[in-house]
Amino acid sequence: MEKIRNEKVTVVKHTGSHYWVSPLPLWEPVCCVIRGKIRTKELYTTNPIAVGDLVDYQPQAEGYGVITKIHPRKNYIIRKSVNLSRQAHIIAANIDSALLVFTLAFPETMPAFADRFLVTCEAYRVPAIIILNKSDLMGHLRGEAERFKEIYRGAGYRVIETSALTGEGLEEMRELCRGKLSLISGISGTGKSSLINCLDPSLNLRTGVISDYHLQGKHTTTFYEIHPLKSGGYIIDTPGIRGFGLIEMADEELSHYFPEMLRVLRGCRFSPCTHTHEPGCAVKEALNNGEISPERYNSYLGMLQEETKYR
Repeated sequence: MEKIRNEKVTVVKHTGSHYWVSPLPLWEPVCCVIRGKIRTKELYTTNPIAVGDLVDYQPQAEGYGVITKIHPRKNYIIRKSVNLSRQAHIIAANIDSALLVFTLAFPETMPAFADRFLVTCEAYRVPAIIILNKSDLMGHLRGEAERFKEIYRGAGYRVIETSALTGEGLEEMRELCRGKLSLISGISGTGKSSLINCLDPSLNLRTGVISDYHLQGKHTTTFYEIHPLKSGGYIIDTPGIRGFGLIEMADEELSHYFPEMLRVLRGCRFSPCTHTHEPGCAVKEALNNGEISPERYNSYLGMLQEETKYR
């Protein structure tokens, strides 16, 4: 225990009131609690400390510890609940890349969810990659899959098709995670835990089945947790997310978090420009020229119009 006293350690698991920390790259998890005064610093979030945070801790008797300090974050992903709660939750911090697992069916991921996740990654400086999973089940959806890739690659995102059954895309994912701290996220049932098991079978994470009635997944991951990968790097497994509310984004800044809009918006006649009704709008011109997809533009409009529900 003495060798990690007074050193920065990383929070590798959060289970409510308890946190496990380890001095990465060494894997020596220690269970900790938070010193009382830290709890009051970020009342607008449900968790003052997130997985991936760098913290200081003091070892206590019987192998436990107390977290005494939270170091500044280089980035993080935060969401607001889409129910009546006004509280926000930090999903993870200090992330090298966020892997958004998207499925066209079994279950269907709504593009609005994906776009809100991606906007948040852009806003908080988290590089995002899209994992189009369950390619073996696409069948008649192949046309939709090609259109999906066209839209998001055109926006500037890397899209990887994967299948835990056939192994498609897994080596590319493994290389993507090597030497990095990567977050894997998505709605329940998209196959996040199955993909992690394929990346490192020794982890043997619990996986679930899709409801035949609702075609929706059930939560199989309960806690936010970092897992070391034998191939190198670490991956953060997260519980499935059913909704993704944006946090305090003004209308005039929202378009800055759509990379395809950011490339052209400096050409708008007016600044700020909401890209909805203003004359001389470079974003609308790019939309008409096919440089911006109507799907992504409509998603942008939805975020503007549904402020009370999602923000």
